[in-house]
Amino acid sequence: MLSKRIIPCLDVRDGRTTKGIRFKHNIDIGDPVEMARYYYEQGADEIVFYDITASHERRGIMIDVVRRVAETIFIPFSVGGGIQTLDDMREVLLAGAEKVSVNSAAVRAPEIIAQGAEAFGSQCIVLGMDVKHVGPAERIPSGYEVVVDGGRTYMGMDALEWALRAERLGAGEICLNSIDADGTRDGYELNLTALISERVAIPVIASGGAGRPEHLRDVLTSGKADAALIASMVHYGTYTIPEIKTYLKGSGIPVRIAW
Repeated sequence: MLSKRIIPCLDVRDGRTTKGIRFKHNIDIGDPVEMARYYYEQGADEIVFYDITASHERRGIMIDVVRRVAETIFIPFSVGGGIQTLDDMREVLLAGAEKVSVNSAAVRAPEIIAQGAEAFGSQCIVLGMDVKHVGPAERIPSGYEVVVDGGRTYMGMDALEWALRAERLGAGEICLNSIDADGTRDGYELNLTALISERVAIPVIASGGAGRPEHLRDVLTSGKADAALIASMVHYGTYTIPEIKTYLKGSGIPVRIAW
């Protein structure tokens, strides 16, 4: 069985790491490059960076941060937010990232997934999904709706249908974020995660809601996720990555122990 990945997520705004709850009330919590180095040294498997206002503000990606991170850590990292074109993808990858994450731009122009996969390989293309539970309806049979622009714009798209379509277009991975659980530290949205994980053949990273190691255990087992994104529980020093991985290993979940 492949090891499950533990992936700190750094939301970046104006060059600083920020954290909020359900995409609101964000506060400054540190320098993203310094935090990336810290998590790398702790044994993180990968790191994800999101420029959380780039799509809403219709501006480019934080390329200077990408370059500085690439000079500092030696594990894979992905970058999302503000990536609109193939040239944007190329710039981020040339700056040192291993993967690019497309979210709002892919919803509005799905062909960017296929273009990116053809140009750089599916392994480089991550579909970022921000999802809200709205209840089943004719247009949203799964009950989960895709939301873009940092949680601002509801698209009337069913999350499961979009995940399956993105896989067909060439996405190599899905980072699935529950807006309802985001920042709450009450646990991942297990129903949503299992719904997507069981239907797609590509890896799914669960995002939103991690507060205790038990939450990661649950989403990596009951939620069928291949990896778990963490933020608040490590950003505020409640747990360390070695503590989380030691717990998961003790629970019978395969993880990479690197210290």
